[in-house]
Amino acid sequence: MKGRKWSIGIVILVIGATTMAASDPGYDRVTGLAHASRSEVIAPHGMAATSQPLATQIALDVLKAGGSAVDAAIAANAALGLMEPTGNGIGGDLFAIVWDAEKKELVGLNASGRAPKAMTLEYFQNHGIDSIPPFGPLPVSVPGAVDGWFELHDRYGRLSMKEILAPAIEYAREGFPVSEVIAYYFKSNEARIGQYPGFKETYMPNGHVPRKGEMFRNPRLANTLQRIADKGRDEFYKGSIAQQIDAFMAEQGGLLRYDDLAAHESEWVTPVSTNYRGWDVYELPPNGQGIAALQILNLLEGYDIASMGFGSAEYLHTLVEAKKLAFEDRARYYADMEFIDVPVETLVSKSYAETRRKLIDPNKASKALPAGDVKLEQGDTIYLTVADADGNMVSLIQSNYRGMGSGMIPGELGFVLQDRAELFSLDPDHANVVAGGKRPFHTIIPAFVMKDGEPLISFGLMGGAMQPQGHVQIVVNMVDFGMNLQEAGDAARINHAGSSQPTGSVMSDGGVLNLESRFTDETRKALEKMGHTLGTSDGSFGGYQAIMWDKKQGVYYGASEVRKDGQAAGY
Repeated sequence: MKGRKWSIGIVILVIGATTMAASDPGYDRVTGLAHASRSEVIAPHGMAATSQPLATQIALDVLKAGGSAVDAAIAANAALGLMEPTGNGIGGDLFAIVWDAEKKELVGLNASGRAPKAMTLEYFQNHGIDSIPPFGPLPVSVPGAVDGWFELHDRYGRLSMKEILAPAIEYAREGFPVSEVIAYYFKSNEARIGQYPGFKETYMPNGHVPRKGEMFRNPRLANTLQRIADKGRDEFYKGSIAQQIDAFMAEQGGLLRYDDLAAHESEWVTPVSTNYRGWDVYELPPNGQGIAALQILNLLEGYDIASMGFGSAEYLHTLVEAKKLAFEDRARYYADMEFIDVPVETLVSKSYAETRRKLIDPNKASKALPAGDVKLEQGDTIYLTVADADGNMVSLIQSNYRGMGSGMIPGELGFVLQDRAELFSLDPDHANVVAGGKRPFHTIIPAFVMKDGEPLISFGLMGGAMQPQGHVQIVVNMVDFGMNLQEAGDAARINHAGSSQPTGSVMSDGGVLNLESRFTDETRKALEKMGHTLGTSDGSFGGYQAIMWDKKQGVYYGASEVRKDGQAAGY
C-alpha cells in the first residue's frame, strides 16, 4: 500500500513511547484510581487518534501526502467501517466539529439521517407495535455518513475522494488482521444479527466470524467504496447503491425507500458551549445528546470538586446526581429541532443550572427527579480526531447503533444498515415521537474545547448514554484534578444507567451506578450508604481519543483509549 513504509516507522516510535512512565505527579497514584497506561504522544506536524492503529496510520499517510485533517479523518473513518464494522460503517450516521484555522471558526456538521416518509406513528399503531424493534427492517433510518464525508470534503478537502478512499479499498480487497477487541464484538454481534440475510456471506467467509489475528477481507465493501470514489455521493443516494437498498428493504418488509435516500442532506450547525472554570466546552445541538454534558458541567461548577478528591464518594455522588438531572431534561426535551423548539439556550444557561442544583441532596441519592420547568413549544460507535500542519482539527464520531446495527445487509454491498430509528418514542405527546422525515434522538456526540479564543482539545468518548458522562469526566479530570491528556482518559470511570429515556421510559428507583474495579471498597460502601444501587464493574465505560494543541510550543499532544485497540500517533 502506498505510504506503508512511513507507517512502519511511526509504529516503532509510538511503541517505544508507550513504555515510558507518565511523569506528571499531579495526583495520587497510590490507589490506582487514576494512572496513565502510556505517555502522551507529542508531534509537531500532525496528529491522528483513532480506535484502530491501522486507521491511525492511514490518517497519517493522508496528511503526509498533502491531505487536510478532514481528508485524513474521512480516510480513517472509511477504514474503520471495514476494520470495526462492529461499531460503524457507511450504513450509519456521522457528526463532526471542525476547527478551521484559516477562518478562525468552529463549525459543526449534523450528518444524521431521517426516518423514512412511511415511518409514521400511525403505521406502528395500525400494526399493533408498541415499541420499535431493535433489529430487522423496521428501525432502519437513512444512513447519513457518506453524505457527511462529501459535505466535509467539499468544504475542507484537498485530495480527491479516490485518493482518500483508496487505502480502505485496498485493505478491503487484500485483508487486514482482526484485533482482539473487535474479534470479541464480532462474536457477540453474530448472536444478535447473524441470522439475517447476507451476514454469513459478508462476515463469515470461512464459516465463522473473524477471530483474533485472522486476516479478514470484504471485497463486497471494496466494490461499494470504489463506486462511491468513482461516481461520488450521488451513487449512494441516487444511483445503483440506492436502488439496491430500496429493493432489499422492500423485499424485507422495511420502510426505507429510494426517495428517502434521494432526499437526504446533511446540516451545518453552530456548536453550543458553556464555560467550565475557564474552558469553553463545545457540543452539537440536538437531535444529539451533547448538551447534556454541558448541563452536567454547569451543575458541577457550583461545587469545589477539586477539594472532594478524585475517586471520593462525595465527588462521585455529586457527579451522578448532576447526571440524573441533566438526563431528565434529555428525556423530555432533546429531539429533532426541525420538528420541535428545543430550549437549548435555557438548558445550557448558568441560571438554569443554579435552579436545578438545589434539587441535589449532598448526602442522599435521588430515586426520581422531575425534568426542568421549561416552556416548550410543541411543534456501539467509533470516535476519531485528526489535526494537520496548518492547525485544522476535526472531531468526528460515527456509528451504526447497537454495534453492527439492524442486521440488514443490502444485497452484496458489504455493510449493515443502522437501526437508529429504534430511539424514536411512540408516545404521541413526546418531543421525540416518530414522524416521517424526522431525525431520531441521537447518542453519538463529538466534543471540542477552546480556551481564550484558541483551539485547545478535540476529543470524544464513544458508548451510548455513557458519552455525556464520559465527556464530563474527561474535562473534570483535567480541569479539577490536574491530569494530562492521557491520564484523563485512563483514569477509572463511572457509568450511571437507568435514567429516563428519550423513548419514554422513566427512571425507576434511582437507576444503577456502575464503577470500574479500581474504585476502593471504602468509596463503594459510602455510596451505598447514600442510597446508590451499585452495579457491575464489567459494563461499558466508553472509548476515548483526544488531540490537544500546545500553541506556545507549536506541537500536538495525542491520547488514545486504554480500553480499546486504538492508537494516537503523529509526525
